[in-house]
Amino acid sequence: MTLTLTTPPAPQPREAGASGEICLANARVVLADRVMTGAVAVSRGQIVAVEEGDRVPAGAVDFGGDYLISGLVELHTDNLERHIQPRPKVNLPHLQAILAHDGELASCGTTTVFDALRVGSIDSDSTNYGRYARGVAHEILALRDRGALRIRHLLHLRAEVCSETLIDELDEFGADDRVRLVSLMDHTPGQRQFRDLTKLRDYVSGKYGMTEEGFARHVADQVARRDRFGAAHERAAVAAAARFGAALASHDDTTRDQVAQSAALGIRLAEFPTTVEAADACHEHGIRIIMGAPNIIRGGSHSGNVSAMALAGRDRLDVLSSDYVPSALLTAAFRLAALWDDLPRAIRTVTATPADATGLADRGRIAAGCLADLVRVAMLDEAAVVRAVWRGGGRVG
Repeated sequence: MTLTLTTPPAPQPREAGASGEICLANARVVLADRVMTGAVAVSRGQIVAVEEGDRVPAGAVDFGGDYLISGLVELHTDNLERHIQPRPKVNLPHLQAILAHDGELASCGTTTVFDALRVGSIDSDSTNYGRYARGVAHEILALRDRGALRIRHLLHLRAEVCSETLIDELDEFGADDRVRLVSLMDHTPGQRQFRDLTKLRDYVSGKYGMTEEGFARHVADQVARRDRFGAAHERAAVAAAARFGAALASHDDTTRDQVAQSAALGIRLAEFPTTVEAADACHEHGIRIIMGAPNIIRGGSHSGNVSAMALAGRDRLDVLSSDYVPSALLTAAFRLAALWDDLPRAIRTVTATPADATGLADRGRIAAGCLADLVRVAMLDEAAVVRAVWRGGGRVG
């Protein structure tokens, strides 16, 4: 198919991004299995043609050899919570926080985000563990319906089994809420992410200013809540994921036994396994492994857990998440490309694989019929620089 434009592309509304025609040419197009010099034609929000060659049709955007990749698909980010509460006990208006979060992710090349919201609260401690997910979800969906958001927003409910209100909070969500991922979060002290209690003490003391006495009480209270509610909350979260039609993920698996339990629940995604043992077990059970991009950028885990690059070297890494640093995601993917000597494989960890893992067959790849969610990328030394972002063919960054 010949890529031509009869007229220059019409200006696109930043929030709409779903009409008109555009051609992106003379790009290093990262396809599923190779990189080629070529052009991509877009019409009415979808990719309509992909052609090899360095020709620049009239009216096309000349990439000058920059990379063209599919928009990033982000499954797990704490970024929204960081905007809502930038410091302990400092809360900002949700509207401002959501728009800032949306704009930041757009600028980093993310075009689909699963906004991670904690469900499961401790009513006796509303300062740090109060309910908020239902209200924030309403605001996200309302902004989406008003066309105020630059990128595509879905919901990731982080189900805290060591809580008091998880079942009630899950019951507040339904089929119209776009919940596409539910993760089982077990933060019982002394296991999983915080097997080393000194690491947990450093974390909560730094974040909440907790005293030694307060920390001891926190540990005892969390263990007691796990004993009282854990089994029922786990069952409720699994049932809720099925009700929503959402993917189900584990979090911080550490041992083979924990991975076996995850597999028995039907889990097919593992967020941040903390050991090689757990990652190997996930691989054996056919569970995709998500690791954090900051782990790769920093050269190791901030919690003292397994290195993401070490897992990548063992072929035990399938998906990257920005976790708590949106700008880390794309650069981390290019670092994986250097390790594997395979750019398409690395880009799949932030595009096609997370999309496939959550049932989104219409994005995450550059192919005719897919959503025209696209990113122009240049390299500055070892850093990936986002030069432009399109959502549905409309420029949003």
